[in-house]
Amino acid sequence: MVQAIINIDERTNQILNVIKAKYALRDKSQAIQIVVNQYGDNLLEPELRPEYIQKAKKIIQKKAINVGSVDKLKERLGI
Repeated sequence: MVQAIINIDERTNQILNVIKAKYALRDKSQAIQIVVNQYGDNLLEPELRPEYIQKAKKIIQKKAINVGSVDKLKERLGI
């Protein structure tokens, strides 16, 4: 485990406190880990993630559904 001393502004501190409370974490280090992991997942380009490639291949293999108009689509979805 790496330890670091960091300087954060008041807003960042408040956000970390909210995350800490929301997930019942022991300390802000755990809150930082959650934020960084979530941001990291979104930061990686989708084409680099294997699950994205598998999902795209499945979508490509599916047959398209012709729904006609927006009204027919809403009717089909029960909206």
